Amino acid sequence: MASITGFHHIALTVTDVERSATWYRDLLGMVDVLGGDDDAVRYRVLAHPESGCIVGLREYTGGSGDAFDEMRTGMDHVAFAVASAEELSSWEGELARRNVTFTPATVTPIGTVVVFRDPDNTQLEFWLPI
Repeated sequence: MASITGFHHIALTVTDVERSATWYRDLLGMVDVLGGDDDAVRYRVLAHPESGCIVGLREYTGGSGDAFDEMRTGMDHVAFAVASAEELSSWEGELARRNVTFTPATVTPIGTVVVFRDPDNTQLEFWLPI
């Protein structure tokens, strides 16, 4: 059977690509690796230098402009892994400092999670696996 080696990237549809790119760069320390604009789509590809995590952001000219809703069929959330409880706590402090609404760290049967949202309401998590 064929195999996979992991995730390469996630691409999110956004209502304002520059606003979202700035938000992801500022909060997560991501850097620009690619971008472009044409009549149909404006896109930015960002990468986290240490983890290699890649986030693509796409603003379609013909898009609906609706905010993200995890109750619709499709993606529910994106979880960014962290290495320790101290890192998770540090992220809580950073989110609070930036006035980003979040749920305090919650222990689940498979790890501890802090849930927050990006400017388009996409549900994001900082995740510490067991």
